[in-house]
Amino acid sequence: MEKPNILFLLIDDLGWADLTCYGSSFYETPNLDRLAEQGMRFTDAYAACPVCSPTRASLLTGRYPARVSITQWIGGHSHAKLCDVPYLHFLPHTERTIATALRDDGGYQTWHVGKWHLGERPFWPDKHGFEVNIGGCGWGRPKHGYFSPWQCPSMEDGSEGQHLTDGLTEAAIKLIRDRDRKRPFFLNLSHYAVHTPIQAPAELVEKYRIKVERLGLRDQDSLEPGEFHPCFHKQDQRIMRRRFQSHAEYAAMVENLDTAIGRLLDELEQQGLADNTLVVFTSDNGGLSTSEGSPTCNAPLAEGKGWMYEGGNRVCQIVRWPGVVAPGSLCREPCTSPDWYPTLLAAAGLPEHPAQHADGKNLLGLLRGQRFERGPIFWHYPHYSNQGGSPACSVREGDWKLIEFFEDNRRELYNLRRDLGENHDLSAEQPERVERMAGQLAEWRREVQAIVPRVNVNYTPPSLGGETDPAEV
Repeated sequence: MEKPNILFLLIDDLGWADLTCYGSSFYETPNLDRLAEQGMRFTDAYAACPVCSPTRASLLTGRYPARVSITQWIGGHSHAKLCDVPYLHFLPHTERTIATALRDDGGYQTWHVGKWHLGERPFWPDKHGFEVNIGGCGWGRPKHGYFSPWQCPSMEDGSEGQHLTDGLTEAAIKLIRDRDRKRPFFLNLSHYAVHTPIQAPAELVEKYRIKVERLGLRDQDSLEPGEFHPCFHKQDQRIMRRRFQSHAEYAAMVENLDTAIGRLLDELEQQGLADNTLVVFTSDNGGLSTSEGSPTCNAPLAEGKGWMYEGGNRVCQIVRWPGVVAPGSLCREPCTSPDWYPTLLAAAGLPEHPAQHADGKNLLGLLRGQRFERGPIFWHYPHYSNQGGSPACSVREGDWKLIEFFEDNRRELYNLRRDLGENHDLSAEQPERVERMAGQLAEWRREVQAIVPRVNVNYTPPSLGGETDPAEV
């Protein structure tokens, strides 16, 4: 059987409810909606972490972030009642990425286009199995904005004022047109959008400003101030929760992204490649809904990026593979980022490497509509986030999810099938289930050598006069 081409579309900060086919009534995403009609839409797909770098590491390695020792977005640092946890600021060369495996074992052309955020130059994509790197560097966001000149160290500037999403798409299209037709390709297109700064073409922004006015969605009314942030560096700021989608610039950014992906999918059709290309579309964490302008809303999910609730980890995910994935199919089985490593190997007809992708499960049977049970999924984010989340870990098994917070060892239990919004904590009603799942979490943390944050003995709560940065010990 001919090896399929692989197009992996990873979007930055795209929320679970940010596509029309996932329930958005404000954003317009016709191309991604069409992709869902042509393939499989996942309702219970998860990022391995509620922030970016750890999820990106897990996708490339098939391992949970705690096992790779990248548990925070690279460059992030925070503390308060708990000390911060050390983590690697680069993806180690000892990890054999999916790009290396596809290139060396399957003869694939391997191309990375877009955001990397897994280390500076010695750890860029070209050092991790990618033959081509366009746009991948240590950046977590466009440092000079989305409009050219971008001044990206691994990508030429575009024409004056060109949007970065369009520039990355043009680079990807050129790679496909200029490809070696004797070898399949793996294109890892990782858009910087829709990460801050929220910037989009002016004509699209105006379109959504008019839409906001027509629908009576006063954007300023959508923000609800909440409690103060728990982390020290934002303890004087309130968490600002967006209650509904109404941010014109963000909506324009989503539509611009959708249009760009549509152009790329059209190119596959024009090149006669669509029927033999596996397309995966997903996000690195939940939508930004509680800080930094709170540009989106993840309802009915709770919270968003940086939180251990569903809004932080549950993501939209679409897979199209003609002849394998049934058009218009819906998948309700939970899966997570590390699963894509063994799945892509299986799709390419290559042997698995279980010692490498230790935490990933092969989803190929699931894509074919066969019965599949992945088993429990774990998360470990032992840091304070910029968005209001506090250090925690969690496990989902079947319909049940347990969250354990490290500050006070509080445990919360939810039945996600009956309570998608995590409104009803059942821990007091189900103590035996709580203890069993907490035991699973503890055993898993031992296995992956997850680091649990220590108490910061020098911390003084803000209400008691903690006005200077407390030393960590």
